[in-house]
Amino acid sequence: MRTALLLAGAALSLGAAPVRPLADDFRHGLGHWQLEAEAPAVVVAQGGVLDLDTPKGLSVWWRERLTGPVAIDYDVKAVAAGGPQDAVSDVNAFWMATDPGAPGGSPLARPRSGAFAAYDNLLTYYVGIGGNRNTTTRFRRYIGQPGNRPLLPEHDRSDPAAMLQPNCWVHVRLIANGRHIAVERDGKPLFTYHDPQPYTGGWFAFRTTKSHLLVRNFRITRLTG
Repeated sequence: MRTALLLAGAALSLGAAPVRPLADDFRHGLGHWQLEAEAPAVVVAQGGVLDLDTPKGLSVWWRERLTGPVAIDYDVKAVAAGGPQDAVSDVNAFWMATDPGAPGGSPLARPRSGAFAAYDNLLTYYVGIGGNRNTTTRFRRYIGQPGNRPLLPEHDRSDPAAMLQPNCWVHVRLIANGRHIAVERDGKPLFTYHDPQPYTGGWFAFRTTKSHLLVRNFRITRLTG
């Protein structure tokens, strides 16, 4: 099934998701997702791949709230094939995100424009792989304060090993396991963080800007032990 959406300036809600899904094979449309786009973007779910092609900020929210301990896994590719958004940049994500000012703490209950600064008031973990046109890779713990996205020196990488390679699939795993928060890339630690006040429940979103990404094999795993 092919589902294409043109989005501009606000969230678009698409159908009701099945009860408590644990994965999306991207073969049955976009019912599991809520989208926020800063400018017209194209999002396509077809043949087992989620295609994100956007000229500006785009957030793609999994509709269901997650409760830790949990791991979120997916494969992602930054496309470089001559398209207008093929910048090889910004494989980003929010996880365990809540909005203190929204009903039930849900970011979906108070949609945003898709502009990056609009998410500053969330309580969330964030990773940006190959941000700023593939020059930075960063992990942040948002504290819900506009204009304040805390960044520890050890969570600000610019080494080539932390950047994106064009047209190469990489496996990303995001972990929220009590106080242990981590980002893994191809099975190796990219960031680890011991959080004395962890975010133990919330929502997940793919996040990107001015890029063309492909995503496959999305799944959510409840961690034990």
